[in-house]
Amino acid sequence: MSYNQKILNHFNLPKNVGELDENNDQVGSSLVGAPSCGDVLKFSIKIENNIIIDAKFLAFGCGAAIASSSLLTEKVIGKTLNEAEEISNQEIASELELPPIKYHCSVLAEEAIKDAIKDYKNKRIKS
Repeated sequence: MSYNQKILNHFNLPKNVGELDENNDQVGSSLVGAPSCGDVLKFSIKIENNIIIDAKFLAFGCGAAIASSSLLTEKVIGKTLNEAEEISNQEIASELELPPIKYHCSVLAEEAIKDAIKDYKNKRIKS
């Protein structure tokens, strides 16, 4: 499958690759995957004053999965938790011009941010 330049840019030079400390109570993290195709995404965000100040990801999978994850980190940094929760897979797919067969990669990105926010909120309740 050939990818467009937007996908290739994020695949070849992904943004914000890495991990944040999951034990930090300012960090929310998630691990999502699509067993049907083998794509797995570990995603984490760091929050201060309800604003996402950092985001990192590790993705194992196809170029579209890596590109979707990279784009998601760029989209969430600087957003409030509520704004970040509103990011949809359609927004990711549209911005990257994902082919229909790769939409599941944008679904992983949406699941990842929602789960990371949920993890962060659960930590705040417990502390």
